[in-house]
Amino acid sequence: MTAVGPAGVSALERRYRRLLLAYPRTYRTAHGDELLDVLLESAAPGRRIPVPREAWGLLTGGVRSRVVHLASGSPWADGVHLAVTAVAAANLAALLPYAGTLPLWTLLSALTLLATARGRLRTAAALTLLTGAKAVALAGGWRLFDTTLLPVYPTFLQARPLFMDSDPYLVAGTYAVALAGLLALRRAPRTRSWWWLAAAVAASWAGPEWMEDPSRLPISLSRLVVEAVAFGLAAGSAYLARDHRWTLAAAIYLATASGELVLHSDALTRQHLAYWGVLALLVVGAAFAPFRQRRHCLD
Repeated sequence: MTAVGPAGVSALERRYRRLLLAYPRTYRTAHGDELLDVLLESAAPGRRIPVPREAWGLLTGGVRSRVVHLASGSPWADGVHLAVTAVAAANLAALLPYAGTLPLWTLLSALTLLATARGRLRTAAALTLLTGAKAVALAGGWRLFDTTLLPVYPTFLQARPLFMDSDPYLVAGTYAVALAGLLALRRAPRTRSWWWLAAAVAASWAGPEWMEDPSRLPISLSRLVVEAVAFGLAAGSAYLARDHRWTLAAAIYLATASGELVLHSDALTRQHLAYWGVLALLVVGAAFAPFRQRRHCLD
């Protein structure tokens, strides 16, 4: 006997509906009821939970459908916008530990990320120019807009002064990439997830320590995990959708993030090379993944 809730909906149907949330809203609107009817009709009498293989198939099918749904519109524009969003998140992550000393500029950096992610490109470009100019001034030790006591020490998440391992040209290049991408786009291809804010917070933490010599260009393990997960998702999405927009975004971000390693090329350790190598390998995987999928489909 099938358990039925107060609204006449069985426990099995409720669980199927939760699994169908893995699919995009447009897909559920067009095919959700039809798919649900098929699943309920094929279920054994008295069953209260979906068969594990069936549940896994719905979840993986939903993820694939979401990825394919995202692979719409111009791959170039979408890839550039995704890269600019990632760079804006990295810029915010660099300032977050110093929010107690630089509250206004940290807030403006957060607003830059929000404007970029939500598709307010002109607002984002103006904020990028403003916060970038201040960041370059801080990196170079120059006074701009307001007086800031240097060096800028962190209030949490970090232990090293702001831009201690960088220089004004490198900081300017990072903001220039974001600004150029924003100006190159006439409009945002789509709005991005609010999870980019969470990614910026996670990437801003300096720990846990894993360097042989923490005094030589330390790399945050938490930042490495965030970047590796993002790059892994890019490679997986490129494979599922047979599309290179995620490859373009990852390549632009990696080129921007590599500037710090180039600047300190004489002080690199095995951990630095492993960090860069993991990200580079994932970018290469994302570049070749769509072609591998096409050959699989032809076999």
